[in-house]
Amino acid sequence: MKLATVAEMRAIEQEADANGLSYAQMMGNAGHGLADEIQLLVYSEDDEREALGLVGPGNNGGDTLVALTHLAADGWRARAYLVRRKPESDALVERLKKEGGEIILAESDANFDKLSAFVSTADVILDGVLGTGFQLPLKVEIARVLAAVNQAVAELSWPPHVVAVDCPSGVDSDTGEAAEDAIPASVTVCMAAIKPGLLKFPAFELAGELRVVDIGLTDEVKSWKKIKHAVADEEIVEDILPLRPADAHKGTFGTALIAAGSINYTGAPLLAGKAAYRIGAGLVQMAVPSPVQITLAGHFPEATWIMLPQEMGVIAGTAADVLQKNFGRATALLIGPGFGTEDATKEFIVNLLMGKSSPKKSAGRIGFVHSEGDTKEETNAGIPPLVVDADGLRLLAKIDGWAKLLPADTILTPHPGEMAALTGLEKDAIQADRLATALKSAKEWGHVVVLKGAFTVIAAPDGRATLIPVATPALARAGTGDVLAGLIVGLRAQGVEAYEAAVAGAWVHAQAGLYAAEKVGAEASVMAGDVLDAVADVLSGF
Repeated sequence: MKLATVAEMRAIEQEADANGLSYAQMMGNAGHGLADEIQLLVYSEDDEREALGLVGPGNNGGDTLVALTHLAADGWRARAYLVRRKPESDALVERLKKEGGEIILAESDANFDKLSAFVSTADVILDGVLGTGFQLPLKVEIARVLAAVNQAVAELSWPPHVVAVDCPSGVDSDTGEAAEDAIPASVTVCMAAIKPGLLKFPAFELAGELRVVDIGLTDEVKSWKKIKHAVADEEIVEDILPLRPADAHKGTFGTALIAAGSINYTGAPLLAGKAAYRIGAGLVQMAVPSPVQITLAGHFPEATWIMLPQEMGVIAGTAADVLQKNFGRATALLIGPGFGTEDATKEFIVNLLMGKSSPKKSAGRIGFVHSEGDTKEETNAGIPPLVVDADGLRLLAKIDGWAKLLPADTILTPHPGEMAALTGLEKDAIQADRLATALKSAKEWGHVVVLKGAFTVIAAPDGRATLIPVATPALARAGTGDVLAGLIVGLRAQGVEAYEAAVAGAWVHAQAGLYAAEKVGAEASVMAGDVLDAVADVLSGF
């Protein structure tokens, strides 16, 4: 699903009209698609289905009239409640009348008695009063109509479905601001593209489920083809997820190598490693300090283990040499979860990225460490496709020129606090325009950025961006980020390209959060392990 601002959609429609796809045709397509969505939404065993359309003067009102006409032709009782729309010489009104539709003028319903009565018998209400061009404040006349609808709906034991046409009336489709009297929707049916304001608060809480209908645009419309921003959905993710042939073996699905953990953060590597398996990686190798391996081995028998040199329970600088020697089988590498921010682990990252072997120290030496010797410069043997998460990002921020040291197409997965460390921006500034911040950073750094949080943003250096249309406190819990990092590296290990792996991993992660909340029964009670367990439920839907 594409994401387009109000100005972009206006320019797209103008170009389409100039190239032969008229505004009338686009409205016809939009209204037809809207009617189809309503037919799917409202099921009844009897033939007496009833739709009430709130029809404003603009294009959304026109879309609503077209949809009502289709519903009337299919046997629905269709009513159009015209708000500041004159019926005289309105061809769309006349077509609805010919199909048996009923027209009511708001100005003839001073106390909203008719409106309240129609709301009480409707199966569905189409909110087409105001369009995407609306900006606050809301005019008093329209506010009274919206308030009357809200009151009538609130009084019903079995309220009708409310379908917003392109956006709930009273919502700014760019900023997400909303009038107090805006009508909450069950579903918002967007025309051609989702508008960015619908993925911001408070608009998101008013929009309900987001759906998109085709209005006839093709890539021949250059301004449409140029849109690089999208909203992830099941169809996009299904195209990304790797196929799983019946004759596959574990090598078919790659090896995820995960360098993670410290004595104070033993759970992070476990969550990340299991998530990499859950998303389909063939083998997961865990590179951890020895105290972490002792703690986790019995809880994760499916993994193989690489014990890294440690200093006081954190990964030591000398561990880079050990990790490099295990790159041969790895098809993707994750570093960062549970690292802590000690200088020894920062040295590990520097040595890893610069292809250095550090002096070996006797303290904390384990297994794979060679004898002590001088520091030596080596040609980097080739870091596998890389994902950097959590404390790994905070340590990167302390390294001069870090972005140039990373392999091409590295995926960075910061939450706003980590993004602040990487960029030097205040968290409030980052949150004020998450999409712009992620895009600017991805371009400057030359890497894929996954800016986590409500409506996670995935941005690529080439200007592509995808938003995840989920905001839930179920994911506001320690450890859920480790699950996300594991999902992404697991997809990367299977050969999925960096941007696509980040998009699919973030979408599956968000859906798993919603599944977990439903299964547990309370968002406040969801733990990271619940999200991990729900990954299989999400994948079972494909």
